[in-house]
Amino acid sequence: QVQLVESGGGLVQPGGSLRLSCVASGIIFSINTMGWYRQAPGKQRELVARISSGGTTNYAESVKGRFTISRDNAKNTVALQMNSLKPEDTAVYYCNSHRLNRDYWGQGTQVTVSS
Repeated sequence: QVQLVESGGGLVQPGGSLRLSCVASGIIFSINTMGWYRQAPGKQRELVARISSGGTTNYAESVKGRFTISRDNAKNTVALQMNSLKPEDTAVYYCNSHRLNRDYWGQGTQVTVSS
């Protein structure tokens, strides 16, 4: 049984920081591409950042220079460090694992950026 469990969301003021974490079980973590997606109210889910099994990273243009994705294969964990947060970063953030044609998703964690 595959499980992706996110943590670290919350309410933060503009300009602040949050760190999201996702712990995976039931998959061979080290060979999966791991990613973070987000979905704001009334919008489609979008890719925020992803990291391949080899450590190659990709970011949405809107978060480049502010967000950093990392992985720890020994702990089956992927993290998203979010700095200089903006109100438009408000969304539910989802952890994703991908390999070949198979995707798994976490339950999501709410991030709200507001003063």
